[in-house]
Amino acid sequence: MKNVKEFEATLTQILERGGEKTAEEWMANIEKEFGKTPLIFQRMSERPEVLISHLLYKGAVTQTSAIDPKYVELISLAVGAALRCQHCTSYHMQAAIKKGASREEILEVVLLAGMISNSSVLANAYRIIDEKMKCIPCTTEGVDLIPD
Repeated sequence: MKNVKEFEATLTQILERGGEKTAEEWMANIEKEFGKTPLIFQRMSERPEVLISHLLYKGAVTQTSAIDPKYVELISLAVGAALRCQHCTSYHMQAAIKKGASREEILEVVLLAGMISNSSVLANAYRIIDEKMKCIPCTTEGVDLIPD
């Protein structure tokens, strides 16, 4: 789906084949390409309209991207790692390798994901602490903390 005409052709094929047949074919293609299908796709396939709409959206975003497909997978790997999704990390690592990513590139994006995740945890916690610490002096002023 590199353009609107390809997208429209895909929609026409879906209408001609029907949702269930399309979902089965797409699942078989995913399994053929990656050796297995992610659990989320398996569950979505129980409702073909959900699987098809998800994969159409995913395809529209990734296949029309100005970013090289290898880097799309490396970014997806990093996001999966940052979100601590074992299955996303594994799936996108395999996809990145199939698209030519090296071991060094994979380790680098995981390192970057960890760095950003760590920074996010710290930034969020420090903002909460700064916000809440401003109130502590005003709530304890004049209060006898040690009863008689």
